[in-house]
Amino acid sequence: MSAVTLHQITKTYDKGKLLAASDISFDVKEGELFGLIGPDGAGKSTLFRILTTLLLPDRGSATVAGFDTQTDFKKIRGCVGYMPGRFSLYPDLTVEENLHFFASLFGTTIEANYALIKDIYEQIEPFAKRRAGKLSGGMKQKLALCCALIHKPVVLFLDEPTTGVDAVSRKEFWEMLKRLKRQGITILVSTAYMDEANLCERIALIQEGKILSVDTPDHIVNAYPRALYAVKATQMHQLLKDIREYPGTLSCYSFGDYLHVSFKDIDEQEKTRLEKWLGEKGHKNLEIKKIPASIEDSFIQLMNPNSP
Repeated sequence: MSAVTLHQITKTYDKGKLLAASDISFDVKEGELFGLIGPDGAGKSTLFRILTTLLLPDRGSATVAGFDTQTDFKKIRGCVGYMPGRFSLYPDLTVEENLHFFASLFGTTIEANYALIKDIYEQIEPFAKRRAGKLSGGMKQKLALCCALIHKPVVLFLDEPTTGVDAVSRKEFWEMLKRLKRQGITILVSTAYMDEANLCERIALIQEGKILSVDTPDHIVNAYPRALYAVKATQMHQLLKDIREYPGTLSCYSFGDYLHVSFKDIDEQEKTRLEKWLGEKGHKNLEIKKIPASIEDSFIQLMNPNSP
């Protein structure tokens, strides 16, 4: 059974001039850890606001926990947790006061659902009397998650929760999500960090308000249609220019210390021909190696499947 469904959701802003979501359909299963993956401005927050009843779509329909987002919005607000991208708690209230406030909004207490937040709250408990605005980024993140969970939601929406926090806090946060999933909570998380896609059971890749693919991370990566090569040399800027001028190149882009290259022709000899071409161009310390595709590579390929 699906905990979240979207059917042909379309949303525009500025009187239809800006398209934020275009005919989007997918579902999230009960108890699933599902990722909505895409860059800033792709439409992730718009979808989250529609699903949490903060926005109405122009067209289409959506349900959360079996309730329609337009007709049953009060029921949805009582059974979901929502953690927006920006820290939105009360900075002048202490950690403890924020938790009590959000518990009281839902007619419950910290004690009633303490087992759900225990592992998270124990990390911020030493700062219980500190004002929320004075917490570090990682501690703010943990407090916001506690407040989103304090009423024991059926579905948890996390909109870019790890943006702006350090690598250690990001890792800790995803470990917390895995523990929450084991308690049966359906989790829908959005992120612009492609490496976090691999931490989800299924993902939807989104760009410019359109869904590119919905599948498991492994299936999306394994569907990469061509051989992929990592290329490096002494003069990287000139290398990028020369590879893009090579007649057999389908795509070439920077990726860390390397360039990632795919060819129009599936012939394995294309690698040798490129190596010869670059040698004639005078490139030194040339390295070309075949590599497996990543989520980032798959995302780029899905955006521009036939780009030169």
